Amino acid sequence: MILGDTEKVWTEEFQKLGRTYPKPTLVLFSGQVESACGLAESATGPFYCGGDQRVYIDLSFYKEMQQQLHSSGEFARAYVVAHEVGHHVQRVLGYADAVDEARRTRTNENQMSVRLELQADYLAGVWAAKAQKKFNFMENGDLESAINCAQNIGDDTLQKKASGTVRPEKFTHGSSAQRVRWFKKGFDTGDMSGAKVLFQVRYEQL
Repeated sequence: MILGDTEKVWTEEFQKLGRTYPKPTLVLFSGQVESACGLAESATGPFYCGGDQRVYIDLSFYKEMQQQLHSSGEFARAYVVAHEVGHHVQRVLGYADAVDEARRTRTNENQMSVRLELQADYLAGVWAAKAQKKFNFMENGDLESAINCAQNIGDDTLQKKASGTVRPEKFTHGSSAQRVRWFKKGFDTGDMSGAKVLFQVRYEQL
């Protein structure tokens, strides 16, 4: 249902740009899955593969969210789907190309990855704002559950939980504060065009 809602929202947003939104395919898996990006195991978690334009959702990750990451709630799970769909939107709009180049040349690879992930959080927020306006489906506590999820899957929070130390130079998705900030900014503005800022501002300003 959430994937269908993202399709309706992004189809309309792309129409405003005079473009057609190519709908991604959703693949649910548990254990491992073969994709155009290679074999992925459950430890990988949810991911998007630009090679086949598919969103892969690891169902066991939802259990981990609730039991280990303290991120329960239906809208927290919806946020995960919207974030991965955000990667599809990035790919179609060309934002992912700069990150591909950084990975190929190993130039500021981690910083570019953080920009991409925070932009996907922003786009997830834009989707939530547009979907709420269109479908009025959010209930009390829904937004808070998504924000709580973003908080709990920040790089600094996960690093501290795993090793007791925080190493910003190893970030690939952004800190908890950054993830919450950009998701909320997307939700508060509902402005798809604001996504470009993530690749314009200095890294320290993210």
